[in-house]
Amino acid sequence: MKILNTTPVKDIQIIKGVVFPAHITFRQLLISGPPGSGKSTLVGMLGGWPEEGYVDLSSKKWWTAQCLSLRPREIHLGIPFVGFEKALAVFEKEWTGSKPPPEIDFPRIMIPPEKRYFFSVNWHERYVFEFLLPPAEILFQRRKERSQRFTHHVDEQNLNIEIVVNQLLVYQQLALYFHRQGLNVYIREDTDGMPLKIVDSEI
Repeated sequence: MKILNTTPVKDIQIIKGVVFPAHITFRQLLISGPPGSGKSTLVGMLGGWPEEGYVDLSSKKWWTAQCLSLRPREIHLGIPFVGFEKALAVFEKEWTGSKPPPEIDFPRIMIPPEKRYFFSVNWHERYVFEFLLPPAEILFQRRKERSQRFTHHVDEQNLNIEIVVNQLLVYQQLALYFHRQGLNVYIREDTDGMPLKIVDSEI
């Protein structure tokens, strides 16, 4: 299921062999997406910070977390879901084992404030969220092949196409929500793909 309408970015630049929108800078980039989407590969291509980061989107001032100061970086997102007290990543057993998959609890997601004063931080411009969202069939096949190498424990948890589709849907919904809240969001279907911007009739 695809809920995002996107269009290729027209004004582009090349950063270390990767195509990006022309107006962004190297140090703004936060790379996220479901398991197996190519986050580590893209960060490696950029020569970014090698260790993964994690932020709980329901926590106050998550945008000030120390792990976000080292960019470009792969970031796992703890997402608040209806019926769960703590935020969950989509690879955690509490989420993958739920039938039906829990829905995002959007009111609990904290959003960085807009710049109000001359000397205040412009959090909306500090980060660019790059969501890697390959087609479900490609992502599922990639993770099946990866599971045979036993390199990622998240691929060993009863992996099936339904889980992959639902994880992609969560990240599509999150990307759209961030976009509607005024954050810088771009979509990429693969590490060597063109950056896409969201086309949203509600804005």
